[in-house]
Amino acid sequence: MAWSHNNAKFAVCTVDRVVLLYDEHGERRDKFSTKPADAKYGRKSYVVKGMAFSPDSTKIAVGQTDNIIYVYKIGEEWGDKKVICNKFIQTSAVTCLQWPEENIIVFGLAEGKVRFANTKTNKSSTIYGTDSYVVSLTSNVSGKGILSGHADGTIVRYFFDDEGSGESQGKLVTHPCPPYALAWASSSVVAAGCDKKIVAYGKEGHVIQTFDYSRDSSEKEFTAAAASPGGQSVVIGSYDRLRVLNWSPRRSAWEEAKPKEIAHLYTITALAWKRDGSRLCAGTLCGGVEQFDCCLRRSIYKNNPSLSVTVSVYCLSHP
Repeated sequence: MAWSHNNAKFAVCTVDRVVLLYDEHGERRDKFSTKPADAKYGRKSYVVKGMAFSPDSTKIAVGQTDNIIYVYKIGEEWGDKKVICNKFIQTSAVTCLQWPEENIIVFGLAEGKVRFANTKTNKSSTIYGTDSYVVSLTSNVSGKGILSGHADGTIVRYFFDDEGSGESQGKLVTHPCPPYALAWASSSVVAAGCDKKIVAYGKEGHVIQTFDYSRDSSEKEFTAAAASPGGQSVVIGSYDRLRVLNWSPRRSAWEEAKPKEIAHLYTITALAWKRDGSRLCAGTLCGGVEQFDCCLRRSIYKNNPSLSVTVSVYCLSHP
């Protein structure tokens, strides 16, 4: 799933490898079918593992397990003809994908490499290589840095531009399990996986906080995570449940909000936060897409309306 940068379009790829396009109100307006890398193997020869809109919201990149990335030009209006404008053939399956920069698509491969594809030159090259399957990929709030999570627990950081932060590049930390749920918030990196623990890491990989649910028999493994556009909140999905963490500037710590529990929702497989922060969408193992309104609770400092807001907490409500 992916939201466009202009907040006008929401894309969902189904198990049938068809991309459905919705408007911001959740009404389906368009669709198109993806293509296999090699037609002789048929349309059922691959799975779509990653999808992202271009920064101008007129293209969609689709990463597939048949070792290819297609870029589809979808146009600015509903119903515009869909055409493939780029394709990038790889040496192994594409496992995750981001589009943080104008002409730069960043993606992970099953062989452990993190690469980028340049839509202007139609060429791709390796940013860094590891020996471990890339399970997750995320970017920071500005889109100038990326994090990759690997099957051996390694989390690697790379900057296109560190924006003067002075933060190091390379291996950040080794998480205790594969960090399938990985989010880069404004204050820390949040990672979670099959050990049923959520860990917040500092800028150089030290543990800030741990939320341990390993003794909670109702909790299952964490499968997806998403940071709010401003980076002050993180939502982590598991089975029948979404957990919400909000950053408290006063305490310099994460605070857990009341979790959103929905019976028979089943495993959360994808999370996509609208760029204006107003809505969060969750995709499920059984093919459902749930949309949540994200409301902000604000407190005025010392009852003086002229002073800035000091508390911003995301709460999820289900229409």
